[in-house]
Amino acid sequence: MELTVNGETRQLTQPLSVAQLVAELGMAERRIALELNGEILPRSEFGQTLLAGGDTLEIVQAIGGG
Repeated sequence: MELTVNGETRQLTQPLSVAQLVAELGMAERRIALELNGEILPRSEFGQTLLAGGDTLEIVQAIGGG
């Protein structure tokens, strides 16, 4: 299954939830915002939202500082 994450094509060998992909990317504990196919996805829905071939995700990380 092929999907696009932040403009880069990724191949998945099995279906994953958004939460599983975020964990695989090492971002599970980070403050992130995620857009799936042009729609903001609330973090509360990451675990129940399954990815499908052709999906497009944009993930941004909040960075604090000053």
